[in-house]
Amino acid sequence: MLKPQTLGELKASGYRSRSVKTEIRQNLIKRLRLNEPLFSGIIGYEDTVIPQIVNALLAQQNIILLGLRGQAKSRILRELTSLLDPELPVLAGSEINDDPLAPLSAYGRQLIAEKGDHAPIAWVERDARYVEKLATPDVSIADIIGDVDPIKAARGGHLLSDELTIHYGLLPRANRGIFAINELPDLAGKIQVGLFNILQEGDVQIKGYPVRLPLDVVLVFSANPEDYTARGKIITPLKDRIGAEIQTHYPASLDLGISITKQEAWTERYENEFADDALTVRIPEVIYEVVEQIAFLARNDKRIDGRSGVSQRLPISVLESVVSNAERRALQNGETAASPRISDVYSALPAITGKLELEYEGEQVGAERIAKDLIRKACGEVFTERYSGIDFRQVMDHFNHGKTLALSDVMTSEEALSQLRKVKGLLDAAHSGKIENDKSGSLIAACELILEGLYSQKKLARNEEKGKASYSQGTPEKPNRRQTFDDWSGGRVN
Repeated sequence: MLKPQTLGELKASGYRSRSVKTEIRQNLIKRLRLNEPLFSGIIGYEDTVIPQIVNALLAQQNIILLGLRGQAKSRILRELTSLLDPELPVLAGSEINDDPLAPLSAYGRQLIAEKGDHAPIAWVERDARYVEKLATPDVSIADIIGDVDPIKAARGGHLLSDELTIHYGLLPRANRGIFAINELPDLAGKIQVGLFNILQEGDVQIKGYPVRLPLDVVLVFSANPEDYTARGKIITPLKDRIGAEIQTHYPASLDLGISITKQEAWTERYENEFADDALTVRIPEVIYEVVEQIAFLARNDKRIDGRSGVSQRLPISVLESVVSNAERRALQNGETAASPRISDVYSALPAITGKLELEYEGEQVGAERIAKDLIRKACGEVFTERYSGIDFRQVMDHFNHGKTLALSDVMTSEEALSQLRKVKGLLDAAHSGKIENDKSGSLIAACELILEGLYSQKKLARNEEKGKASYSQGTPEKPNRRQTFDDWSGGRVN
């Protein structure tokens, strides 16, 4: 069916105008009745954030998402466009998406007056109705609201006081759509005044000339709770006009975090390219667990600034770097499969250190040392979870007799397995830890996890030099009520 191309055709089609908040509400109601997902790719908010957003949209409220870095705030705001109609009719040539049945701008009113039902109609897709601005201190009122354009005045022969000389800012251009501002507290106070004034009273002065702009717009914000509450940069009148304040959060469980990281990390690298030289990338489940555990531990580490948060981008970047190191090893060794190991996690230190905001104590220790400590503790957590109750006496006997084991992240799978077989009982113990398959990559990763787990419990010592890690007999601590010397020297996982 052909879409109406003139105002007369639009009227004949039976089109009726509705506000953008009503449009979103009605489309949301349809989605809810059909039990369709509202936000694609958003994991872990099904019982917390999403119901609150739905309630706010049903109430036709403007909203603000409060959350630390890496909590999908911007993605959620952009996903709101899915609740808009696929296309919207506007007056052709209008800068502010004028409603053909009720034009807002002087241009729209003049066009209707001149051409009547022959006024041309254009159709705007839903994605074009979303306008986003990152708030920075240098944003001006002209950027957001608009300014007088002397060139327009000169070319059209208009007075500067004529509305036709206005160059509209981002907010008017979002008319009949969604206007999003990220990091709202960084917006200057006078700009915030312009926002609530134009939304509440529908008027604004541009260069001293009063212009009536009753915009039809959904206003959504994002902010960091630290900025919002401690620095207090959101002016009270604007805060009062935001209908719903919704707090986001990090994944509540390791499984949810792993699901997010699997979804977002670029690990399937050979699906559509380099068919002749394609590698098979197999990521052992234990690698996902260790990488995600690093982020969970970092969020509770007192040496790391919890007010800034530890972004979900950390495990995503770490996993991508881990896969890259495995990929590099496979390519250099002429192997056809790339399977990450625990040693590859240590090679991903640059993906960790850059995402940690340290407290004073942490700065004294250093980001790299803290990152290595997080990896060690993460391996210890996963090791305890997977191998609780397993007897490692045979493994410890190898090291208690003064023997060492050297591993490198550039070893081929055959070379690594050859070294690991020298430790009696290690491969058998690895098989008892829920290995998803018998592939060499999964077995190597499981064996390295055991070694790292024993190291985290101070039952083994670990030395690293030039990309090589060696494991040897550890130095026992003084026994206490919970840990005897016999516990340390071998036996079961504590």
